[in-house]
Amino acid sequence: MGIYHIALSVFAVLLTISCSGIPVTISRLMTKYKALNQPKKERSVITAGILLAVIISLPLMLTFLFGHGAFGFLFTDERCMAIFLIVLPALTFNCVYSVLRGVFWGNKDFLPYSVIELLEEVVMILLGVILITGATDVFEGAKRAAIAVLGSYIFSFAAGMLMFFLRGGRFANPKKEFVPLFGSVLPITAMRTANSVINSLVSIILPLRLVAAGLTNSEAVSLFGSAFGMAVPLLFVPSTILGSFVLVLIPEISENYYKKDAVSLKANIEKAVKLSVFTSCLFIPLYLVLGEEIGTLIYRDAQSGVYLAHSAFLMLFMGVSGLSTSILNSMGLERKTLLYYVLSAAIMLACVWFLPKYIGIYSLVVGFAVVFGLTSVLNLRLINKISRVKPNYLKFVLLGIAFLIPSSAVGFLLENLLVDYLGNLLTLILIGGVTVAFNALLYAVFGLIDLSKLKNLSLFQKFGKRSAAKR
Repeated sequence: MGIYHIALSVFAVLLTISCSGIPVTISRLMTKYKALNQPKKERSVITAGILLAVIISLPLMLTFLFGHGAFGFLFTDERCMAIFLIVLPALTFNCVYSVLRGVFWGNKDFLPYSVIELLEEVVMILLGVILITGATDVFEGAKRAAIAVLGSYIFSFAAGMLMFFLRGGRFANPKKEFVPLFGSVLPITAMRTANSVINSLVSIILPLRLVAAGLTNSEAVSLFGSAFGMAVPLLFVPSTILGSFVLVLIPEISENYYKKDAVSLKANIEKAVKLSVFTSCLFIPLYLVLGEEIGTLIYRDAQSGVYLAHSAFLMLFMGVSGLSTSILNSMGLERKTLLYYVLSAAIMLACVWFLPKYIGIYSLVVGFAVVFGLTSVLNLRLINKISRVKPNYLKFVLLGIAFLIPSSAVGFLLENLLVDYLGNLLTLILIGGVTVAFNALLYAVFGLIDLSKLKNLSLFQKFGKRSAAKR
């Protein structure tokens, strides 16, 4: 896991440099041109996006592919280069697909995007299981995992292009839209590139600093794999769940902003922040109480579970930070979000450099807390400042944080009573379910959510209504 994630973190930097700001910008500009009823400009900005993605990604990919001998210094373990070169050809494919993803967002056509993303994951998992099963050692397994990633990226590119044309997608002369698009893309790309560079620097610096603190190189890489490769991805589960909501809401917020609909803008921002806090706070007691059981069940690695439990509180900041950054970017405030991130990331690097001597791998938790916590505060402050009608979510946030105390207490009590009798799996199912339900009940009791409205979202009820309508 350590070798695999170190290699992919460098690939992520190239991917971020090439296209990370394009989908959001394409979506925002398409929303703007739809509001202004300018369909020709919509097609032009799509063409400009694809052209920009190819112009940036293709030379970058060829440079690293044929000149990789000069970039060996990027990896603390020389085996990482072979894995990096396997996945590298996917760079241009993924960048072009990212533009198509922005097109689907801008058109509010979420079904093809969702299906393609799901199938991409399915392809990666199936290929990974098939290929890794026959691996003879850990290095061979890591290489085969990289092949699975490459295959999934090629699949999403092919499926995205096919769906784009099936949905009536067309190209137009990109000349007038290329420069404005590049100007909007640049700050978002710079911020996300900085994020990828920071992750890559962390993957280089943190093992080195752990070695300097007394660990062997093998111990440091293994510990980094448990923390960064196993525990941290699980911290992004609430953000992943929120992704579908953000996918739908961000074009709405952008449209509210450009149409100067302050009331709708306020309502949508409140809705977004509250849902982010609610979702994250449902997971925090679950990870805090059952982190070790989760790590053991998923990875057969108790250490990753311990790390997950100790870093569970980060999910609150991660959700709000990602959401608020997307909101600001949809309003054309990319330069501000870049400035906030650079400031927080500089402090994070200082934490990773100086703290391993005192707190070891947990310096990564402190660094993430700085990045996501500081950007959350600064982003929300800016949103309040630019909103003509101020969003009202402070009470919801404070009560949500307060509810974590009794919810976690109930979870720890049940764990102490039942874990010796139930085992890890049943403990996770039973205590996790009770903890999440108890936390949600607190929101309902204090009037923060209305459970009676959930019945209106029932899939079965919708299906029943459709069936009745057909009859």
